[in-house]
Amino acid sequence: MGRCAGPGNAEMRVLVTGGTGFLGVPLCRALRGAGHTVTVLTRDPGHQGAPAAGWEAVDAAVQDADALVNLAGEPIAGGRWGARRKERIVASRVDSTRTLLRAVAAAGRRPKVLVSASAVGYYGPHDDEPIDESAGQGAGFLAEVCRAWEAEAVAAEALGLRVVRLRIGIALAGDGGALARMLPPFRAFLGGPLGSGRQWMSWIHRDDVTGLVVAALADEAYAGAVNATAPQPVTNRDFSAALGRALARPSWLGAPAMALRLALGEMADMLLTGQRVFPQVAERLGYRFRYPDLDSALRASVRR
Repeated sequence: MGRCAGPGNAEMRVLVTGGTGFLGVPLCRALRGAGHTVTVLTRDPGHQGAPAAGWEAVDAAVQDADALVNLAGEPIAGGRWGARRKERIVASRVDSTRTLLRAVAAAGRRPKVLVSASAVGYYGPHDDEPIDESAGQGAGFLAEVCRAWEAEAVAAEALGLRVVRLRIGIALAGDGGALARMLPPFRAFLGGPLGSGRQWMSWIHRDDVTGLVVAALADEAYAGAVNATAPQPVTNRDFSAALGRALARPSWLGAPAMALRLALGEMADMLLTGQRVFPQVAERLGYRFRYPDLDSALRASVRR
């Protein structure tokens, strides 16, 4: 599942926020498989899986942890972006990160590393320009969400933690996330490009998100911004064609941009614009992608 070398390979006690979600559940499974002890910080009292602690016990949970993985945040694509929903999207990320770091600051024994989620939305909409981690913040709501989220995480550096800001692309798996919403229309012979189809999609298979987190915890060379995207971004039109191939379905019946804007409002910008992002840091550090190409990633994702 990728490179996981370095002196940090010893067993760690890892505290995970957002560990009950689309990315968090398989991550916790992978961390346990790598020999780490995992605790999930959750507001879900019925959580089943890794041992859990409530947010009211965050101080004790942080003090017992060697490493933190911060994935908490309200889903971006859960509905139209009205003013109140935008506030919740930002607050769910900023507040959880801030609460986590307050506990770190108060701890007599502090964790060594924080891997904190962000997204490629940090870079804002771009055309065909190739982007790596050296690019600056872009414009738009998602860029502002990521800026605020990362600013909270960076504060952990002053507390002595190594901080990895994982800028995650469109994570692919058939049981959730963006792909699960794409599958029904394609399976019903109604799939196709969105808008012009020329916008770039910086995707990554969910297994490689997990692999990068495990590698970033173990390898002290990971620090700062790290793009969690596959090395072969594609246009939306090419993505649609690849998904059609994976499902043995046509991919020509797209959704016009005007219809998407009427249905989704400002949230349509997330679908109609994109970034051509490359994982320069991960490749430099020798991470080996399990799914470097889209066809294999989609075949694995849609396999029943």
